[in-house]
Amino acid sequence: MSDPGSDPGALLTSAYRRFVVVVSGPSGAGKSSFVKVLLDQGPEFQYSVSATTRARRSHETDGRDYFFLTREEFTRRADAGEFVEWAHVHGEMYGTLRSQTDEALRQGKNVLLDVDVQGGKSVRKAYPDGVFIFVLPPTLEALETRLRGRGTDSEERIRLRLENARREIPMAREYDYAVVNDDLAAASHKVVSIVWAETCRSSRRLAG
Repeated sequence: MSDPGSDPGALLTSAYRRFVVVVSGPSGAGKSSFVKVLLDQGPEFQYSVSATTRARRSHETDGRDYFFLTREEFTRRADAGEFVEWAHVHGEMYGTLRSQTDEALRQGKNVLLDVDVQGGKSVRKAYPDGVFIFVLPPTLEALETRLRGRGTDSEERIRLRLENARREIPMAREYDYAVVNDDLAAASHKVVSIVWAETCRSSRRLAG
């Protein structure tokens, strides 16, 4: 039997191996906008629904917006190693279930994750062949303007988000790509180009 890695026909006929796409960056940098742009690329892209212990809001649906778990259930599943990554955020627990990510990959989806830098580290350990993109604001001043413009945060919350941004931005060096969101349309084009280029990586098409 010939080795598929040495067969010229394998490259021409094989579909590429699907992968995880991690989008990280400080709050207000535009991560969710890029996730939405990628989801618009077609049915082979799927957003990873997170699990959380926070209460479900009236407009939210379990399994679509989040998997809503009790704190006891979340802790049990975290202790059992069922999360790719998880963290405490503002007094609640959030995490990415490994079963959900693995199932989406088996179904031929590229899985999109919007996680913080600590979550990104955990995801890279679990999926080292993933694509890791860090979204940067053009300046800290521009980031502050965006945060204030949303009108959803208190002054204390805005200061906390800016302090977190100063700690997170240097972590961009640990990502495969860093995209400055100075113009949403231009930055979106870069993100889409990165991901589509990754589908053409020979190692994904010659997977055994």
